[in-house]
Amino acid sequence: MAQALRIAMAGLGTVGAGTVRLLAENADILSRRCGRALALTAVSARDRGRDRGVDISGCRWFDDPVHMAREADADVIVELIGGADGPAKATVEAAIGAKRHVVTANKALLAMHGAALARAAESAGVTLAFEASVAGGIPIVKALREGLAANRISRVYGILNGTCNYILTTMRATGRAFDDVLAEAQKLGYAEADPSFDVDGTDAAHKLAVLTALAFGCEPNFAGIHIEGIRHVTPLDIAYAAELGYRIKLLGHARMTEHGVEQRVHPCMVPLDAPIAHVEGVLNAVVATGNFVGDTVFEGRGAGAGPTASAVAADLVDIALGQSRPVFSVPARELKRVAAAPMERHRGEYYVRLTVLDRPGVIADVAATLRDEKISMAAMIQRGRSPDDIVPVVLMTHETEESSMARALARIAALDSSAEPPRMIRIETL
Repeated sequence: MAQALRIAMAGLGTVGAGTVRLLAENADILSRRCGRALALTAVSARDRGRDRGVDISGCRWFDDPVHMAREADADVIVELIGGADGPAKATVEAAIGAKRHVVTANKALLAMHGAALARAAESAGVTLAFEASVAGGIPIVKALREGLAANRISRVYGILNGTCNYILTTMRATGRAFDDVLAEAQKLGYAEADPSFDVDGTDAAHKLAVLTALAFGCEPNFAGIHIEGIRHVTPLDIAYAAELGYRIKLLGHARMTEHGVEQRVHPCMVPLDAPIAHVEGVLNAVVATGNFVGDTVFEGRGAGAGPTASAVAADLVDIALGQSRPVFSVPARELKRVAAAPMERHRGEYYVRLTVLDRPGVIADVAATLRDEKISMAAMIQRGRSPDDIVPVVLMTHETEESSMARALARIAALDSSAEPPRMIRIETL
């Protein structure tokens, strides 16, 4: 059997400990599939004395992950620290500088610095692998870069954050409000103490930047992503969505347009006949559309020790087998810097919920505003009076431009009859 692939790991949190466990428990399977052993030789983490439930006694300990990346007896550095900058970035740069392969689960790092790191890795002749950075155990990186390599990808979209999907699923099933379900998700460990990274859309946007680069062979452009979270979604919106034949999902969506690459993360009304509408709980799903293969749907667990460790190990297997591919589907020197399509040029259908005073002329004022912006209504729902004479009115529009919709909503919000700011959710025709 060939010499073992020597691995040094930076970060021993949930994913790191899970990867150590997987390498130990599945050592026989991995060695047979690789023709060589995968040997963990060094580790680095913040707390040396912490019991992580895994055996690292045979590994050399490094207090400094950057020093480990340069000096460890290792062929591959696995970076599981997290964060776009700081020690994570320094560790990856040091590993590449020392001509060591890198495996990372760090979507923020790739979203912010992916192009520069890809060029550095290519120049050094080493692999930069990141299957674990997007959608946990779903092999979507390999699918886009290898399985769909013969296709022109026209769009890629998906449920990229399990925390948000859990919250929206539970709100629909129970009728409870966002804050209540978020508190439950925190108790169950699905959401962090500070949940903003997840519920405000940042985590999904980091992943979308990576998927966009893979799908279109362009530089990751996190700054070009339109991002909205789910805090404003209410049980009333979810109930109306069900009545109208939709479910609300937080989606990341990327497609190439005449104005550049459109990247957006926001709540969407998804038709019930779309497969992604039925992806529930903490599961993730990604859909990629190729010009020869059509739509391909990938679904599975998007986070957690086991699924993410599985993705880390998949990259290690490729390196052990000597398989190397361009980081973002094309050689780094050919990565395109594609303009970001302005969100105001987006065209689509819209759900709008108004909260207005129930008095004559209100609907006429709203209709006049939509008419002035050349927005056509597809449907309207208004039911009976309330004791305080404030009622919800739901509008569904035909396709229109985002800029027109934004102007119309601003004018409606300024009406004397408007009791609350209008709530808008984009409708996806998937």
